Amino acid sequence: MTLGTAANQKTEARPATRVRYWVIFFAMTLAIITYVDRVCMSLAAPEIQKEFGLTDFQKGLLFSAFALAYGLFEIPTGWMGDRFGVRKVLMRIVVWWSFFTMLSGWARNYTVMLLTRFMFGAGEAGAFPNMTKMFSVWLPRAEQTMAQGWMWLAARWGGAFTPLLVALFIQYYSWRTAFISFGFLGIIWAFFFYVWYKDNPADNKKINKEELSLLPKPEENVAREPIPWNRILARKDIWLLWFQFFCLNYGACFYITWLPTYLLDYRGTTLTKGAFLSGFPLFFGGIGSLVCGYLLGWLVRKIGVAGKARKRMASIGFTGASFFLAASAFIGNPVWAMVAMGCSSFCNDLVMPPSWTACSDMGGRFCGTLSGSMNMVGQFANVAMPALTGCFLGSLGLSWPVIICISAGIYFLGGICWLFIESDQPIDLNQ
Repeated sequence: MTLGTAANQKTEARPATRVRYWVIFFAMTLAIITYVDRVCMSLAAPEIQKEFGLTDFQKGLLFSAFALAYGLFEIPTGWMGDRFGVRKVLMRIVVWWSFFTMLSGWARNYTVMLLTRFMFGAGEAGAFPNMTKMFSVWLPRAEQTMAQGWMWLAARWGGAFTPLLVALFIQYYSWRTAFISFGFLGIIWAFFFYVWYKDNPADNKKINKEELSLLPKPEENVAREPIPWNRILARKDIWLLWFQFFCLNYGACFYITWLPTYLLDYRGTTLTKGAFLSGFPLFFGGIGSLVCGYLLGWLVRKIGVAGKARKRMASIGFTGASFFLAASAFIGNPVWAMVAMGCSSFCNDLVMPPSWTACSDMGGRFCGTLSGSMNMVGQFANVAMPALTGCFLGSLGLSWPVIICISAGIYFLGGICWLFIESDQPIDLNQ
């Protein structure tokens, strides 16, 4: 064996670098910031309601304004990630929403606050579709479910611990200070992300060819042709994919909107205890996301068909979420009631990785657009649920147990949808 041959064999045997895992780190930190900024409003809402003299319906509209704008701009910003790359699009998203998060702290009347929350939602739209696109570019398909699990763990835990932080800000400073302070986090993240991230992994100088060989080819992830809406809209199971995400968001929306109010008014907790208890659902939900990220991978290997594995996992998740949420309405002790809600949220997040990886497999080069459309429909639930809850409480006079059972029933409908979704069938004919 010649010296040159030995050198070549040594070069070929080099292990692959692990630069790709930095995209999971950036996704996790951004997911934390998104939920910090969202949940901040839910705990600050009672204080804002007192200061501005709002009705329950007006308070519900503050939550709905964010969700409406978020939903309307999901498809455009998801498509922009497919067409122009994640780097510039995600940078714009984060800077925009961070600015309007800070502006929420400067609002002096209800109208300005309502418009600010709408613009905040427009800015944050497309964050998760673009992170899903980022995973499809930078990670092998086998690692994308795991990445979704870690990302949603971070998102949920960011939301879980935010109430305690906001409670401290309100206690020692004000709700305005909380919004202004949290807005700066996004600006810092955007700077480091823009410096590090490349739309083509090969442009990163630290990644070697062995790791590049594991990743999808760049041409597989850039959508130059028009969006195939005819193929998307003709698929009945894509309509069901959208509707199940509506059901998922309707149930989960309660945890980041009305839950602190429910604990204060119905369960009779103090602000501090309510802040602690309101973190239970998102904390348990994060664990559910992480468990699903690994369990779904094992289930795919056991069954051999990713679509069937997703179907089983999502059906179990929806059924469990429905059962535990309904049970929480009839438990007298507030701590145990929140444990039951935590179990419901755990099951809720068993559905998150299957939903987003289904968009990756079904969408192919158009996964940003497809995941954006799914999240758009999901946001319509986030528009409807806060406003309807305010209407149920005020105009209709429904009790909290009835309102919670309505959400549980909607969860159950989502589980039925998954029985008919074939997430292995791509819309991209070239995939």
